[in-house]
Amino acid sequence: MRPVIVYTASRAGLLAVTLGVLYILGLREPLALLIVAFLISGVASYVLLSKQRDAMSKRITKNRE
Repeated sequence: MRPVIVYTASRAGLLAVTLGVLYILGLREPLALLIVAFLISGVASYVLLSKQRDAMSKRITKNRE
């Protein structure tokens, strides 16, 4: 269960950091801020969190067997 928690927390943290950076850069419209942050953090997590994603998928596969 630990890899799932680590991956989920990492995704949430990456979203929070992205929200903060975009807000500091001047994006103040709440809906636009959320949409852009979700898009950027999604792409960033695909690149940055590949090890955590692999560990999570291995753990889930192991639990299903």
